[in-house]
Amino acid sequence: MTSPLTTPAASAPEGRWTPRLWGTLLVLCAAMFLDALDVSMVGVALPSIGSDLDLSTSTLQWIVSGYILGYGGLLLLGGRTADLLGRRQVFLVALGVFALASLLGGLVDSGPLLIASRFIKGLSAAFTAPAGLSIITTTFAEGPLRNRALSIYTTCAATGFSMGLVLSGLLTEASWRLTMLLPAPIALIALVAGLRLLPRSEREKDHNGYDVPGAVLGTASMLLLVFTVVQAPEVGWGSARTLLSFLAVAVLLTVFVLVERRSAGPLIRLGVLRSGTQVRAQLGALAFFGSYVGFQFLTTLYMQSLLGWSALHTALAFLPAGALVAISSTKVGSIVDRFGTQRLIAAGFALMVVGYALFLRVDLDPVYAAAILPSMLLIGAACALVFPSLNIQATNGVEDHEQGMVSGLLNTSVQVGGAIFLAVVTAVVTAGAPGTATPQAVLDSYRPGFVVTAGIAAVGLLITLTGLRPRRSPQPSIVVARSTVEEAQPDRVPVRD
Repeated sequence: MTSPLTTPAASAPEGRWTPRLWGTLLVLCAAMFLDALDVSMVGVALPSIGSDLDLSTSTLQWIVSGYILGYGGLLLLGGRTADLLGRRQVFLVALGVFALASLLGGLVDSGPLLIASRFIKGLSAAFTAPAGLSIITTTFAEGPLRNRALSIYTTCAATGFSMGLVLSGLLTEASWRLTMLLPAPIALIALVAGLRLLPRSEREKDHNGYDVPGAVLGTASMLLLVFTVVQAPEVGWGSARTLLSFLAVAVLLTVFVLVERRSAGPLIRLGVLRSGTQVRAQLGALAFFGSYVGFQFLTTLYMQSLLGWSALHTALAFLPAGALVAISSTKVGSIVDRFGTQRLIAAGFALMVVGYALFLRVDLDPVYAAAILPSMLLIGAACALVFPSLNIQATNGVEDHEQGMVSGLLNTSVQVGGAIFLAVVTAVVTAGAPGTATPQAVLDSYRPGFVVTAGIAAVGLLITLTGLRPRRSPQPSIVVARSTVEEAQPDRVPVRD
């Protein structure tokens, strides 16, 4: 099936990229940069927000959780909407909403309004992220050109996250409102540039109707899952509320699968998940982001609560990892061309396991260069290898009209993995909390959490190793189950692995 993109910029030439192609990529990178920037900036500003707006700890948590709820809960819908209504249109509208929500978040004087603005920002990101990724995968031809574009794209995410940590420390010194307002002008500039540069896309015409029941069930199940996981540490994992919520999630997902199997135009074509490479990409995304979010959470507590470091000092401690990603990720595309995604993902997970394990050596008086920096560099190298490779693996071999769907699925795996495993790590640390909160006892209670993060990365490594095999030809190593517009039964699809 041909791409619905209709302008000359729709497909990259075999040689040098045109200025318009570079402009298109930069607009999409700006949106990804903002998503990552926004996530990392808010955490450092929370104490100042709570003091200024007189918010309790449980309310402050929802400033973070509100964004996660909107983002993780609507990604599946956002990805399929981009396929059906046009990627360019969905991306630009959602980017405009993101800018307005950023402006609102910086001006409000109420905790509930701030949480609402964060939810709206998460919702808009749930549409920009899969739409932007699918614009890349339908604009740049599969192979070296797409690999290069995706490596640059994911580098911007890492750069945004790293810069967010540093900028939040600086801006919060003046006012926490600046951390909320900063994304607004950047989003507006990207929106104006996108109106001129992004290739036009048409609505998918032969999509066999809209899967309204699937959209409702899929969105409801993801919203409830993220909400349950976020709330579980507070209300208790074994509480009736948590258990009933998980049961409701299981029922919704079961009904969702049944609906998708019978739908002529499903929100998720289940045949895609019959490919081993696609399943490994989704599970890898769960393990990769879940382990890193848990590690960052515990490390931030360790540095600020036990070592007494400032927010800026903590941000600078993480900076080498982000800088390494920003410097090296642009080269990953050519490395993928040579070795394939599975080998790079396996190598990255191995580096993560070693980096997390080395961090277990830290004490209450660490020498940064000897005790912390090696872990940061190993984890940075791992992120540079794994994140671009997962994006490439998940989107290669997928028809243009399903790129938004697969992009939404991958981003859902990332967000749900982060929410679930952060909650698990928090529960492990809470369970081992000491009766007498001496610094050494608190540090000892953190260690099982660090072991869990290493274990999650190790599981990701084992999953990836199941897909390693000798390379028999120079053909692309990732081929995902394909579909045709005419298929009536989603499951009756040949799978090429």
